[in-house]
Amino acid sequence: MASFVPLISSGTVGPLGVAHLPRLWLKISLDSRGKLDSRYPAVGQGYDQMTIDALGLQKDAVVNFIKTQRPTYPQFEAWIKVQPGVKLDAATIEKHNAGVRGYTHDDETRKGILSANGLVDGPDVPKDAVTLNDLDGWQEFHDAELK
Repeated sequence: MASFVPLISSGTVGPLGVAHLPRLWLKISLDSRGKLDSRYPAVGQGYDQMTIDALGLQKDAVVNFIKTQRPTYPQFEAWIKVQPGVKLDAATIEKHNAGVRGYTHDDETRKGILSANGLVDGPDVPKDAVTLNDLDGWQEFHDAELK
């Protein structure tokens, strides 16, 4: 069975406008079918938990819904809208999205990703974790599937 590197960026938003939510849906969907590349957690402590917490969702409920119902992405967003205590107001979403966009990796992680991509650290290279994570995923996909 093939496994997949999740290539939806943390910077991607769906109709609700929530950054990282489409990637979270993809990772849990792949994991629940045994298809998530082993280098990725279905729900990690970074952007995944940050997104769940920002929206006032419960991790176990999110995982269970995706695992048992196998929703499309729009079905997942529709489910989120009816969850008790969910926070989808513009201020909450913008605060969350700013947190996603503003997150940076530590120097060691940044340098490792840049090095794996043949890039030298300097003033003209990306510093934000969204772009660095994209570079990391693209490199891993290339190495696994395109090399």
